[in-house]
Amino acid sequence: MHHSHTRSHVPDPAAGSETITLERRVLAKNEALAERNRTWLADRGVVAVNMMSSPGAGKTTLLERTIRGLAGTRPVAVVEGDQETLLDAQRIKRAGCAVVQVNTGAGCHLDAGMMADALTDLAPAPGTLVLVENVGNLVCPALFDLGESSKVVVISVTEGTDKPLKYPYMFAAADLVVINKTDLLPHVDFDVERCEEYARSVNPGLRLLSVSATTGDGMDAWYDWVARQYD
Repeated sequence: MHHSHTRSHVPDPAAGSETITLERRVLAKNEALAERNRTWLADRGVVAVNMMSSPGAGKTTLLERTIRGLAGTRPVAVVEGDQETLLDAQRIKRAGCAVVQVNTGAGCHLDAGMMADALTDLAPAPGTLVLVENVGNLVCPALFDLGESSKVVVISVTEGTDKPLKYPYMFAAADLVVINKTDLLPHVDFDVERCEEYARSVNPGLRLLSVSATTGDGMDAWYDWVARQYD
């Protein structure tokens, strides 16, 4: 499809107002569904963690290691969000975990309605940890509450130190940032301390952890953080 970039049109203020009103209605509906999800989860003692990142940050690898690392300690289930394919859900299933795939098509994020349907399919037992792998995107998922207990942003050392400054709304919404792929630090230009400084400039109370989901370095701190979500 051809998209014209001509800017000769005259903006219509009324049309802009209609767009804003529609966006507010969409978000308000989502927030109501999210609160319903939050109550549903709390009533069952289920902790849901919404994991967000750019594509390629290593969320799926982190989930695979987490599933294996927590095996025998508590039940874990995964909601897998992608625009298309079952590839990541198949990886999660091979790791030994119950998983529901949600394909969003042209959508760039999961929403509370999708989460509700996924929870119905998963039917998590009391005390389950539900890990939500959101669609790879550092913009849209920040706007849509799923009813989760916590929001986690995963970034990798291959992405650039300035990610928190480029996507401040995502980092402002986060409860935790996981800096992944630390095994690659000798080979890339990434400053962990400066990245942490940038992240806290938009969210002063933010917690950050550095891990390598590939080697397992730093994963104990991640498991400790997960355990505290049940306190």
